Amino acid sequence: MKTFLDCWIDAATALFSQALAGEPELVESMPKPLAAGSFGFAATISGDDQGRFAVVLDATVLETPLVGEGMDQKAGWGELLREVANSAAGELLAATGKKCQVEKFEAIDGESKVSRAFQLKSGDRSWTILVRDEVRAPKPAAKPAAASPAAPQKAAAEASISATALSPEPVLSSGIELLLDVELEATLRFGSREMPLGELLDLGPGDVVQLDRNITDPVDLIVGDKIVARGEVVLVNGNFGLRVTEVAAPKKRLESIRCLF
Repeated sequence: MKTFLDCWIDAATALFSQALAGEPELVESMPKPLAAGSFGFAATISGDDQGRFAVVLDATVLETPLVGEGMDQKAGWGELLREVANSAAGELLAATGKKCQVEKFEAIDGESKVSRAFQLKSGDRSWTILVRDEVRAPKPAAKPAAASPAAPQKAAAEASISATALSPEPVLSSGIELLLDVELEATLRFGSREMPLGELLDLGPGDVVQLDRNITDPVDLIVGDKIVARGEVVLVNGNFGLRVTEVAAPKKRLESIRCLF
């Protein structure tokens, strides 16, 4: 079964190549120490899987404007890695049905332990990225101890308090859960174009309308007026389909059905 780390790798591979200059490739490598000045970010994950997920980058990655010319490179990396973490949470739900979310996201200086190591490669340059994965399914709540004959009421009270403290909080409120079976119309948008009314009235069979999107650009999945995901068009049993490559944060996806609240 896919883990949060597996989904993070898939999301990072897709988003790094789309969002960073030069379309760099993320490949796994052997861990190695980072030079002074390394920086990173940690996400606190809550839900069916819980824990801390940290990413640390080689300081030399800041010397190349991968996140855009004239931008604060460290802040840009923070926004990109936050988006990758949110996308990984969405992919985990799609792949396994596990619901989780990024509860907290913060900058860190480094990590003492490493779970996996990667190289971000662009041309003849490469940068090290280290990942520490502590996201796991929470341990089941401990069974309350049997009450002793001498103090049954006290033992029962302590067991109740223990069970309450160990039980994980629900990811979604009961009000939201009531909406999970609501059917919504989703639309794929390949592109758009503004046209004068005269041109629309002159359209006829065989005319071609050029859109504002290149054939290699991802298409949008829209619910209401919100983009909830992007991906590439595929054929499934003779029908068009969408292979999702990135998803919006859960909060933004819920905004697409705000009219139902």
